[in-house]
Amino acid sequence: MKVLRLRNGGGLDNLRLEEMADPGLPGPGEIRVRIEASSLNFHDLGVVSGRRPVPDSLIPMSDGAGTVEAVGNGMTEFAPGDLVVSCSFPDW
Repeated sequence: MKVLRLRNGGGLDNLRLEEMADPGLPGPGEIRVRIEASSLNFHDLGVVSGRRPVPDSLIPMSDGAGTVEAVGNGMTEFAPGDLVVSCSFPDW
């Protein structure tokens, strides 16, 4: 699969389109989502522009939406085929 990663501490010049191995099946309590839409929000802009420190090889994306492809053992809240959206601040 293709991923967009930040290399060398961030900054727009350090965004790299890379190939990544398939992550495999989700572990216990996890889900695997096929991302179909994403956006660049204010937090991501700070990360990508280098204003926020991040670990090398970070995949920036706070906002995303897609379809659940698989669920791990014990996952009862989601099922394959569910439409989902990420939530960076779940208590809001």
